[in-house]
Amino acid sequence: MQQLTLEHLEAVALGHGDVRLSDSDLEAARKAHRFLLQRIESRQRIYGVTTGYGPLASTYVSPEQSALLQQNLVYHLCSGVGEPLAPSQVRALMVARLASLLRGHSGVSPLLLERLVLWLKEDVVAEIPARGTVGASGDLTPLAHLARAMSGSGRVSLQGSGWIPSEEAHRRLGISPLQLEHKDAISLVNGTSVTVGIAALNAMQAQRAVKLSALLVLLYAELLNGHREAFHPRIGAIRPHPGQQQLHGWLWRLSEDSAALKPWRAHSLPDMPCGLALNRDLPQDAYTLRCAPQALGAVWDVCRQHADTVACELDAVSDNPLLFAEDEMILHGGNFFGQHLAFASDHLNNAVIQMALYSERRIARITDPQRNNNLPAFMQPRDTGLHSGFMGAQVSATALVAELRTHAMPASIQSIPTNADNQDIVPLGTVAARRASTSLEQLYQVLAIETLVLAQAVDIRGDATLSEASRKLHRWAREHAAPLLDDRPLAEEIDTLSHALSHPTSVKPLMALFD
Repeated sequence: MQQLTLEHLEAVALGHGDVRLSDSDLEAARKAHRFLLQRIESRQRIYGVTTGYGPLASTYVSPEQSALLQQNLVYHLCSGVGEPLAPSQVRALMVARLASLLRGHSGVSPLLLERLVLWLKEDVVAEIPARGTVGASGDLTPLAHLARAMSGSGRVSLQGSGWIPSEEAHRRLGISPLQLEHKDAISLVNGTSVTVGIAALNAMQAQRAVKLSALLVLLYAELLNGHREAFHPRIGAIRPHPGQQQLHGWLWRLSEDSAALKPWRAHSLPDMPCGLALNRDLPQDAYTLRCAPQALGAVWDVCRQHADTVACELDAVSDNPLLFAEDEMILHGGNFFGQHLAFASDHLNNAVIQMALYSERRIARITDPQRNNNLPAFMQPRDTGLHSGFMGAQVSATALVAELRTHAMPASIQSIPTNADNQDIVPLGTVAARRASTSLEQLYQVLAIETLVLAQAVDIRGDATLSEASRKLHRWAREHAAPLLDDRPLAEEIDTLSHALSHPTSVKPLMALFD
């Protein structure tokens, strides 16, 4: 398997891509496995292989009890609680764990690696409770539930089915459950792969959200007849944050054919007999329009920093102990400690919340007849008062932002000792990644509401002066939701549109605008 990219991981997680292994892919893992077996045969003391776990590592375990030791590790760690992880998240963590184990420093059996590939191919998804890991020795608890399922216990979904016993899924596939022995179980559970799998999906969703927000900002600015001047790249050139410069570039290019925005030009003062001219048009716009490159540019920088951290982790080995077969060394350390991902996920979470807040402020202005450039209140085109248009949807957007703000406390600083104080610091990266995932889901709900509102404004005002990018966004929206003439329930449409906005295949035509 070539170096794993975020794009490839997402494609496999969503069932749009696959993973294939060649003999050369497996060679490093086979070499490490042979080296491990030699060291076990020589009765070397190896944590988790010939010893107990955690504070029980002072206990020596005979190699003859290897399979029982690995089984008991899985059993005692299968203590997760809460709703199961989403199928895409489970597939993502399997890809991430496979990538780490393939690097040849874990010593797992080649059969385990081949079985992970088979499960991805056949779409076998283990039931993995979302809560119960502190991310310190990696994601022990959720990965143990994967190991349990691969061993023929617990429940799985097979090709999108409901939950069935893992043993039954193995029968249908005509294969035997794995017997985890030697170092298979500890290597399977002892890594950051749940955190990095979820974080990788978050990275892709967050970057698309910035681009969608840029398109919504452009349409919002055109509907308000804003000044294109704020998008000028020369402004970004003298404040060289890469994200801000990127947003200036995107917005300036996408708006170049707009006749709705006020073009940039130098202004002269009018003749003023008394030295003052009151109640003239403002030469610049409210911050939701004027500061778009700065607001979204800062978010883009956070998204890129987060993505870089995740990509680095996908290229890493998160396990303990680590085997270096070529040097005949086994080293004990802490590569399973997910602090990098914890910090990155918390940082991303704040940027996601800011995007939602920014969207809600745009919704508030464009639905307010005192500030929306003569559009109707709450975008109700007729019988306003009898009909309320998007009034309820705007309140929902406000409620979503308020709830998101309660999720802003960082997880990465909430360390609490556990495991008889063996794990006396813990990073809680998985909590941070799951929280960012939830925040992204709610962000897309806010963006869905904004999309519906702005599309309605185009229906009312017409699209003759809009940029091609805004017309394309409007056409896309109308493929997923009809105009609002009389009041109707919008909950299902918001849900449908939020899923469409968040799905890479659905928004591919819109993302092409940024190529």
